[in-house]
Amino acid sequence: MSYPTGRSPVSPPLPNEASNLSDYTVDSNSTFFDSPATAPTPGYPVHHRAGYRRVASFNQDTAYHGTEDTRERSGSIQEQGLGIKNLKPLPSSSPGDSSSFSTPASNKAFLSPPFARSPPPAQSTTNYGQFDDALREGRDAWQNNGPAAEQYQPFTADSETESLRKTTHAPTVESFEPQESWCKTKRQLHHGKGNWLAISVLVLSVYSTLLSGLWLATAIIKPRFNHRITNTSSLRPATASLLSAAIAKSIELSFVTVFVTFLGQVLSRRALVKKSRGITIAEMSFRSWIMQPGTLITHWETVRYAALTFLGLISLLCAVTAMFYTTASDALVAPKLRMGRWEQRDLYGKVASDFASNPYIQTQCKTPISVQIDPTSSGSTCIAIQHNGQAYHNYMQYLTNWTTSIARGTGSDDLSQRPIPLGMLYDNTTIEGSWIHVENVTEASQKYSPDGYKRIVMNVTMAMPHAGVFAATRDAINRIMQPEDLEGLGEYQVQASVPSPVTNVLCATMRKEDLAPMVYTEWPESNGTASNLTGWPSGFGIPLWPSYMNSTPVDDLFGFGEKYDRRHPVFSKHPIAYNTVMNFTGWYPDSIYILAASATGEFAMCAMKVSLTTNCSTKYNASLKGGSMSAHCEDPKDSLAYGRSQPNATDGVIKKNWASVATEWGLALSLNTGITDAAASNGRLLSQLIPTSQALDPSLPSIAEALAVLSGNTLLLSSLDTPFIHFWNYSTTVSTLAEPQYQRFPAKLRYKDYASGGTQRWQGIFYVVLCLTFATNVFCLGYFLVRHGLVTDFIEPQNLFTLSLNSPPSQALDGACGGGPEGEQLIMNWHVKMDHEREHFYIQNGTGPPSIIRRPTRPLDIEMDTSPIVNTYTKLSSRHSSIL
Repeated sequence: MSYPTGRSPVSPPLPNEASNLSDYTVDSNSTFFDSPATAPTPGYPVHHRAGYRRVASFNQDTAYHGTEDTRERSGSIQEQGLGIKNLKPLPSSSPGDSSSFSTPASNKAFLSPPFARSPPPAQSTTNYGQFDDALREGRDAWQNNGPAAEQYQPFTADSETESLRKTTHAPTVESFEPQESWCKTKRQLHHGKGNWLAISVLVLSVYSTLLSGLWLATAIIKPRFNHRITNTSSLRPATASLLSAAIAKSIELSFVTVFVTFLGQVLSRRALVKKSRGITIAEMSFRSWIMQPGTLITHWETVRYAALTFLGLISLLCAVTAMFYTTASDALVAPKLRMGRWEQRDLYGKVASDFASNPYIQTQCKTPISVQIDPTSSGSTCIAIQHNGQAYHNYMQYLTNWTTSIARGTGSDDLSQRPIPLGMLYDNTTIEGSWIHVENVTEASQKYSPDGYKRIVMNVTMAMPHAGVFAATRDAINRIMQPEDLEGLGEYQVQASVPSPVTNVLCATMRKEDLAPMVYTEWPESNGTASNLTGWPSGFGIPLWPSYMNSTPVDDLFGFGEKYDRRHPVFSKHPIAYNTVMNFTGWYPDSIYILAASATGEFAMCAMKVSLTTNCSTKYNASLKGGSMSAHCEDPKDSLAYGRSQPNATDGVIKKNWASVATEWGLALSLNTGITDAAASNGRLLSQLIPTSQALDPSLPSIAEALAVLSGNTLLLSSLDTPFIHFWNYSTTVSTLAEPQYQRFPAKLRYKDYASGGTQRWQGIFYVVLCLTFATNVFCLGYFLVRHGLVTDFIEPQNLFTLSLNSPPSQALDGACGGGPEGEQLIMNWHVKMDHEREHFYIQNGTGPPSIIRRPTRPLDIEMDTSPIVNTYTKLSSRHSSIL
């Protein structure tokens, strides 16, 4: 027989020796005890954990017998295990008592006194009376014999010996040495609805349910917060984002708390029910799945065994849901800038003047030279400079686009495929016009080519957007958030059903003889010369209205004569090559005329007039970087074309007021400098754009297109603060209003503001997370309302630790004390049972013997009447098992 460290089993440890765990064999389910080096006096009780001493299963060969003579231990230590030990201080003995316990400072191991241990059961029934007698005899012998050295030997509790493997029953509470103080529960197992814990859980469940439902509804409805979240509102964007994140986090935390409590209730109640299958260690890990999702990876074995159960599947889904809830909230609920859908709205804009009112346009021109300084020319000088700057800016941008088109080889002879007209408004809004009423140049040229002369006819019409929409969208009455209201990140788009101003430019090449009726120097009374042309046309004897003067070869083309109720223009002279002259004659003209001469001696006369079209709508996009405005024309699908909202409106009504605006525009652009042969640069370029064939040149713009683009700024100025309908619906005696009036017009609007909802389609997957969270919250709330209170949650770590520590060891967990359970140990069933006599709860494998055993030889200090705790346990354990 061999012994650890070379000592006999009856030899106490030397005073200078420290206790060594290698001197003892402990199994995976045993609690380790040492025996003191010196025996306690009989007056001191044996010190151990309250309630009972945990003893491992043992082999017949290693059992201690009732007397010292027969006490021996056979076999050698083959395996070692881990246990847990309470190291609370022991009571001190009297100073003169040599049998007092050793203290930890003495470096002497604490050794427990010998005691009788029950032999392993030889059959399914046990004589508990004989067991108690053996215990008493062993205790009496120890007290009578005194502290003999051979009585103090290391206590070895080994559950992994051969006899345990052969035992037919797992250890129970009755396997423990009876003590005077047992672990008698102090509090009720069940807490009613009025308990603070039950109330707290119910309040959390209601909060989580309501808020998760609100969050889900918000994600589905996708509300827009409009002016409620702006830089100037009480709720700033940064505050809104923080508040959303905080609420989402509170929902997540309350959801986790509620669901973990639900799991604890379901598993604890199942563990208490006798007829249920109990609970497994794998199911106990559900709590960790929720609170520590990483355990799904680190402890994958529990997922393998428990995830396919009904409760396991719910727990797994909730673990994923809790993990991604704040992410889902940020994607679908948190306010973020998002462009909304198109919505029909009536907008309002101020009207102060009729279309193309030249006096009003001059008053709006900003100049430091006031009327008081220059009463006669302050406005005309300012507007001339404005015409010059804006027109040339637009023209240069248009020519740049042509240069790019030529370099790319994308030129076309189809007007609709050529570069579009451009403009600029307030230096931050790009204007895009549109070519409308496109005519075939070749067909028109052949129609008006008499006597074999190949006349080239170009009839182009350019539409521009209604510039009044710009001011209307910024008017506070329409409550449209501007980009600066959203930290510069705002944006909106408007499509207005308003008429669009258009310029029609009709140009035709002419021979010198064709121009004779329209050139003053060709008239007989001029003698071929014209003196003092700087005062033209005053004093030159031009017939007054209603004289239509002589006919011309192009009367039908331009609509001259009594038949068309329009008289032809009269130019002062033929311009020399690369020059242009303008017409300033006629009563109430509706057009202006420009005559240009090419280097080949051929002339081109162009008529320009302006009207309002009903075939367009105005589009405006605004952002902090600037805006863009365009005329959307001739689209059969455009429901906001002005003609759709005003079907009785007349299309193409000519605006005669524009001729006055155009006269100042032409003078500012040097279009009449040919009268003095000044050879202006603009006139030279226009002359070079006269076509040489009866088709548009794919590599060059025509003179008609160029003049239309140059006149584009006059259309924008003429439409500012003007009606949003096709006529002046105020007093006909005035063209301006002293006080601007609001006028309504239909529009379609979409804007970017803070709103809930995803910004990309793939984010819709997070709806699953929000739906599962809400559904689980509703289910848990219903469960708590139906159950009427809570039972002790035995899955909570502190409760499970206490329960396990006060429970008998089990062969089912053989070898799991050091590395943890594995394999089938994870799916063994466990029940929480109760010793009715001692009101003691413990956990036991489901295959063990009954936990309630009467022992008549053991006097119990309890009343015979059934206690409330026992009644509660009886009710809970007698219920039927649920599907959970």
